[in-house]
Amino acid sequence: MAGAEDLRRSLWGTGPGDDARQDDRRSALTADAVAEAQHLLGVTLPAALLELLHHRDGGEVADDRNAFPTSRPTSWSADHVPFDRLLGIGRHDGALSLLDSPYLVAEWGLPTPVVLFAGEGPCWLGLDYRDGGRDGEPSVTWFEADLGRELPLAPDLRSFLEGLTAADDFE
Repeated sequence: MAGAEDLRRSLWGTGPGDDARQDDRRSALTADAVAEAQHLLGVTLPAALLELLHHRDGGEVADDRNAFPTSRPTSWSADHVPFDRLLGIGRHDGALSLLDSPYLVAEWGLPTPVVLFAGEGPCWLGLDYRDGGRDGEPSVTWFEADLGRELPLAPDLRSFLEGLTAADDFE
């Protein structure tokens, strides 16, 4: 299992050749912001997510970590789903954040409790708390709201992050 530092480095692309993302760097989260977010969302956010967001509060992910392989086709692709950007907790330049989840879940008719962490309508990646409860470890699910379909992807966020690969690998 990859360590938190390895996941952080590979997700954000903090190695050589990633200078293009310098403008997308975001400040780290505070403990108060995390506590307020968990209160507003009504869930305990997974440690793997908080480790990433404490370093950088969301943003574009590295090109070699921007897709997750699927076991069956979706409306997006025959063999993967996209993961271009991780939603943060803070508000940045009008971009969506994790705090928009309650509105987006209601707007798109998605199940609850789910916290959306990537995507844009009608396709979303969500932390799915339905099996583990609001304080348990959520699984990761792909939601296609317009088709009323969902696809379980990983038993937890860390497994999802460890399974990420480059979308170019599928083309």
